[in-house]
Amino acid sequence: MAVSLVLGGLRKRLLSPYPFIRRLISTLVLAEHEGGLVKPSSMSSVAAARAISEENPISILLGGTGPTLQEAASHAASFHPSISQVLIADSEKLKHPLAEPWADLIHLVQGKGGYSHIIAASTSFGKNVMPRAAALLDVSPITDVTTISGPQLFVRPIYAGNALCTIRYAGSDPCMLTIRPTAFPLSSMTSGRVSDTAAISQVDLSTFSEESNGKSRWLNHTSQETECPDLGNARIIITGGRGLKNAENFKLIEKLAHKLGAAVGATRAAVDAGYCPNELQVGQTGKIVAPELYIAFGVSGAIQHLAGMKDSKTIVAVNKDEDAAIFQVADYGLVGDLFQVIPELLEKLPEKK
Repeated sequence: MAVSLVLGGLRKRLLSPYPFIRRLISTLVLAEHEGGLVKPSSMSSVAAARAISEENPISILLGGTGPTLQEAASHAASFHPSISQVLIADSEKLKHPLAEPWADLIHLVQGKGGYSHIIAASTSFGKNVMPRAAALLDVSPITDVTTISGPQLFVRPIYAGNALCTIRYAGSDPCMLTIRPTAFPLSSMTSGRVSDTAAISQVDLSTFSEESNGKSRWLNHTSQETECPDLGNARIIITGGRGLKNAENFKLIEKLAHKLGAAVGATRAAVDAGYCPNELQVGQTGKIVAPELYIAFGVSGAIQHLAGMKDSKTIVAVNKDEDAAIFQVADYGLVGDLFQVIPELLEKLPEKK
């Protein structure tokens, strides 16, 4: 009887790859903020942190300066009960998303907090900062994670999304991840607290070198002024491809998007041809999106483009080539001339209220 009990205990230990990890897990989320609010992509990082373990104290790290930093900290502190603290690094050096100072900050905070995991969204900011921070911490980061199956078990796409790779992290702490925000929707999380908020603390920057400016410097920030929703968070996206032929015709996409209250997207071919700015590019080397409705006009369906939008809830494709690859992932397809279809839609659709 005693032998069977011992064997049973050993079996449980062997079947559990992380017998002591639950009490050691803690996660630092590197967050972005704008206009006094934490960006939705960073909130998706909180959802990803919760997927690591239910008993996972989560700290959010915010950097920058000015009143919007304090407002973003208050927003983060009241977002979800799983957030145990919000760390503020108030410094002019962190006002802009340069990799060098932000990586130094992560190295500093990790040295004091000893987190088991560090997570950021796979945005241009996260992709810029996390590899450098991982190098400073002497660990290997895991990028573009779409599924978290355990504290050290992750799934990420490879070969432009045509295959999924399961990775077991066997390195030292911290395990550093960038996650695809579209894979960890905020709908899976309950609303924020009613009466309780997380503690807000200042990061001690007394040892944060003011001279480690690195080899890059901030010049300026330019963006396209538009009334359309942000491409990464839009419910509806209207995308144009090479089939629009020129920048003047691409304005048809913008008109239709305005009528539907949608964001405008583009393929790499359309961007490279100068039809629209590169911040509108959807795909493996652009933005990864998963809206409720994705409508593609004149998009052939190159593998790199499909990798960035195939997780959309409903996909509608319009193309005059009935053999276009986009129809293989589309829920609804229309073989037709987009120069006839779009004007007809503009005529029949009511104006956005």
